[in-house]
Amino acid sequence: MNPSPSLAPTPAIDSDHPAVLSFAREHARGATDRERAVALYLAVRDQIRYDPYRIDLSPQGMKASTALAQGHGWCVPKATLLAAVARAAGIPARLGFADVRNHLSTERLRQTMKTDVFVWHGYTSLWIDGAWRKATPAFNLSLCEKFGLLPLEFDGVNDSLYHPYDMAGQRHMEYVNERGQFDDLPLDAIRASFAEVYPFWTLDAGDADFARDAQRENPR
Repeated sequence: MNPSPSLAPTPAIDSDHPAVLSFAREHARGATDRERAVALYLAVRDQIRYDPYRIDLSPQGMKASTALAQGHGWCVPKATLLAAVARAAGIPARLGFADVRNHLSTERLRQTMKTDVFVWHGYTSLWIDGAWRKATPAFNLSLCEKFGLLPLEFDGVNDSLYHPYDMAGQRHMEYVNERGQFDDLPLDAIRASFAEVYPFWTLDAGDADFARDAQRENPR
């Protein structure tokens, strides 16, 4: 019997990679799928640093195991990693995507993107207790503290989606277009959208630090 598409490894969601399996074994703690999913969410959220300055749209750059090895990633690789470690722990997982309007960014990112809309923002959808639950592991806790953001929590029951406002009551995120959920990473579609929406993307991160820029430009 073939495994469920939401449990099987794929080139991007490489849940059979030794490092992914090891991470899942270490962090999938708890007596139930819900408890294990929450533990994995927190591990991916906080141990993999969010970094939108270093976006690699190659197949290798988008693998879950690559984000794990690098210790950083933007929202899509982090969501892909959460899906991979969940599958490795026996929890069905899919990738979900939406376009969001980000009201809090950095000058470097705004100059690169030429828009405040982030297309193909990634989250993970986990099958827990008979339903799909949305989990967004993008922003690590330390970044939220520097940026003045409310950290996203996930309890395995309620969807974990970006807050519309930050801790100061300023606009943070708006979901403007839902793109659906997928059993594998739709890399060709993501690359096509990036080429269309961000035709002048020439960001050379160098030694730039997103968290440092965010804290400097949004002092608390």
